[in-house]
Amino acid sequence: MPVTARSPDTRKNILDAAQRIMAHKGYSAVGLNEVLAEAGVPKGSFYHYFPSKDAFGEALLSSYFADYVTDMDRILAPSGKPAAERLMAYWQQWRETQSLDECQGKCLAVKLGAEVSDLSEPMRLQLKAGTNAIVDRLEQTIADGLQDGSLSIEGTPREIAQPLYDLWLGASVMAKIHRSLAPLDTATAVTRTLLHL
Repeated sequence: MPVTARSPDTRKNILDAAQRIMAHKGYSAVGLNEVLAEAGVPKGSFYHYFPSKDAFGEALLSSYFADYVTDMDRILAPSGKPAAERLMAYWQQWRETQSLDECQGKCLAVKLGAEVSDLSEPMRLQLKAGTNAIVDRLEQTIADGLQDGSLSIEGTPREIAQPLYDLWLGASVMAKIHRSLAPLDTATAVTRTLLHL
């Protein structure tokens, strides 16, 4: 049954549908009608939730990163496991959910990063805030690993967290280009080296 404009979940349904579609097609290639048809929402109600496609793009990225860091927090949360083990579990999940064409909306930063950064300054800033939140969590977990002795690094936790995220983001793009998981396997090996695992 289609979602009606009065449904309290209409806004979320629109964002979820857009995330699934845009993870495969990109931002510019997707029209609002396609998103609304997928969400089962009449076109007129779109503008009740989003004043423009750019405002919609900002909301999409905000929603994506909120969900992403919630999932990340679940994986990296102190749980009696050493921080190094939790970090490697995060990278393993990345490998499983953000590789090739099967990301199911989990790789929006990879898919949209370069594209929307040149289209919209507010969307670029949303991407920057979201990726900084990810790096912040990596930094904290690396610091936890230094404290629990499960890893060692050369430099500060931030000096390792940022290039690790950059490495994995680039490896995800290369995995798509080559249609191979080899770049993600290389990222795993480099990660182990940087964390002295």
